[in-house]
Amino acid sequence: MELNLGGKTALITGASKGIGLALARVLAQEGCHLHLAARNGEAMNTAKSELEAQYKVRVTVHALDLSRTEAMEKLAQDVGHVDILVNNAGDVPAGSLEVVDDAAWRAGFDLKVFGYITLARAFYRKMKARDGVIVNVIGNSGENWDASYIAGSTGNAALMAFTKALGGASLNDGVRVVGVNPGPVATDRMLKIMKRKAIDMLGDEERWEELFDKYPGKRPATAEEVADLCAFLASPRAGYITGTIVTIDGGIAARGSVI
Repeated sequence: MELNLGGKTALITGASKGIGLALARVLAQEGCHLHLAARNGEAMNTAKSELEAQYKVRVTVHALDLSRTEAMEKLAQDVGHVDILVNNAGDVPAGSLEVVDDAAWRAGFDLKVFGYITLARAFYRKMKARDGVIVNVIGNSGENWDASYIAGSTGNAALMAFTKALGGASLNDGVRVVGVNPGPVATDRMLKIMKRKAIDMLGDEERWEELFDKYPGKRPATAEEVADLCAFLASPRAGYITGTIVTIDGGIAARGSVI
């Protein structure tokens, strides 16, 4: 399917690995020029060289820590106008209420919850009447609450509400706002969460791979599967989709499982 994204410009946060990097490859293949933002500048510069050589698109790297409001405001100023904003940077810690302390809650929320809101506010103003799209990569724990990932469930639920509230009225301004709720995805971040769950459920973090037996198809999603969904939602092919969340988790949330 032709997504009609050629010549558009996208900003992807959390773009040095995982879903963000996979989406950078998909959008570059579709002809999008890219701004990539994350802390790991070396990884993004490697991606920049590969993507520019293979797909003949422009790629600009922004190596910075997005857990601070000043950094997000600087990013918005440096990037200027984009057609697509993909909020993807986030690292909310796993663990129960007793395990995750106040400092960890605040650090996780500063990067993901407030990070998404700050960047959405900054770019929404620039996108008005210009067919802009904001894609928030959130997580299915926001609809499938998990006491062993309580900070993530709480933050993701807040971002789901934010996405629906903003996206419900945004088409009046020529902007679409959508959310994507991945379940477990085969990324480095998932490994940290899985090890924490293995401690809670099996008493040993080294047994984390045993949890795959409980997954639909006995596997997590791939980063590429999530990236393909994000690319479609960001494209004109999804031009009447806004104010909603699309879940990609193999049916986990639908059956009420926290695995």
